[in-house]
Amino acid sequence: MTTDPAAPAAQPSPSTGVRALTAQEFSLSDSVGGVRGAIEAMLPGLVFVVVYVITRELSPALYSSLGVALLAVAARLVQRTPVTQAFSGLLGVAIGVFWAWKSGDATDYFAYGLWTNGAYLAVLLVTVLIGWPVVGVVVEGLKAGFGLSAGAPAADPQTPSTPSSAEAAASSDTTEATTDTAQAGSLWSTAWRKDRVLMRRYTIATWLWIAMFALRLGVQLPLYLNSSVGWLGTARLVMGIPLWGLVLWATWVLVRRPAVHAAQPAGHHVP
Repeated sequence: MTTDPAAPAAQPSPSTGVRALTAQEFSLSDSVGGVRGAIEAMLPGLVFVVVYVITRELSPALYSSLGVALLAVAARLVQRTPVTQAFSGLLGVAIGVFWAWKSGDATDYFAYGLWTNGAYLAVLLVTVLIGWPVVGVVVEGLKAGFGLSAGAPAADPQTPSTPSSAEAAASSDTTEATTDTAQAGSLWSTAWRKDRVLMRRYTIATWLWIAMFALRLGVQLPLYLNSSVGWLGTARLVMGIPLWGLVLWATWVLVRRPAVHAAQPAGHHVP
């Protein structure tokens, strides 16, 4: 089989969610699923707050928020685009709607988010304390090919986010991914834990995520307890996708140099 030299070279697909941590270049827009993905994530909560503040009625706010989330999923199904991010958003909205409907308290729409932030905070803190920083586990797992389909290169794009695009890379990325996989040996390789540089950076990066979840709880929990729906919703929006993307970028800055460091021959120092 021959390749047409005039044909355009295949371009790597955007790296979304935590897969952005293994990308050669970081794109904030791509990491959160693009403009559309960010809108789908933020719009249901925004609609809920706006409708509730205007009407002071719970039911219209709940129906409006759920309707927006359903429309996002339906639009993706009609267009035959990946629905992972929109569907995960719908699930979170549905849980919030159910809790608020059962209690009759508008602030319970945001309770699920507080619980999940608390759970993430606890889990990440434990991983640092036991010497298995979760950022290291995730990054090394992605490099070893975790979550990729058979034949896909072991480096590049969602999460927990997050969230949602095809996984491909240029030939140079494939070569580097193969090298990383060979060094890892297997998905469950613990070799990276013996590298002090890697461990230090992975630990610092994990502390960034711990700080983010702690900050969210520190700001939003008092608002929840005070039943400040408008301010709580605003805090959720500001400390949601924007803060998450910022922490993801900071994590990428920290972990990309260890990836280069690990690939260098013994005795070679990275400037």
